[in-house]
Amino acid sequence: MSTTTQTPPRVRLGFGPRFALSMAAAVGIVALAIGPYGRDIAAMAMTARPHAPDLTVFAALSPAVKIHLITALAALVLGAALMWARKGRVFHRIAGWTWVGLVATTAGVTLLITELNHGAWSWLHLFTGWTLLILPLGVIAARRRQIAQHRKTMMGLFYGAFAINLIFAAMPGRTLWAMVLG
Repeated sequence: MSTTTQTPPRVRLGFGPRFALSMAAAVGIVALAIGPYGRDIAAMAMTARPHAPDLTVFAALSPAVKIHLITALAALVLGAALMWARKGRVFHRIAGWTWVGLVATTAGVTLLITELNHGAWSWLHLFTGWTLLILPLGVIAARRRQIAQHRKTMMGLFYGAFAINLIFAAMPGRTLWAMVLG
């Protein structure tokens, strides 16, 4: 008789529970970050007036912020199309490389955006470092035909970087808010 004990196999969470857990963590992080300002933000949010983009707000932005905004919105739209479209086809490869370029540009140009924090980087720049580290890992996984790892990395980057940052970008008082809701 064997003396080794057998442990039951580890149960892995599917995409749905992992995604829900990730979004719950993101909401928690956002809640902690805006906690002290929650009432002010809620009061401003109640005054939202959706309208067509105000291009005078856009015209007043620095070139780095303009590039960041344009590439981020383009990456958001293209990323959504990539999530919806069939994978592995020519469109996926061409659009994927385009998306990687847009995301790298979006993240890279944030290193030049410091006017919101009196000339210094803010804690939001941590997302920049994370993006610039994770993005090449997703590309390497695809090149090595590690499709599951590529999928996890890129979906995590898309939902994590864009979903979380879109929440911050659309908060009252921020540029995107002023352009379409303020």
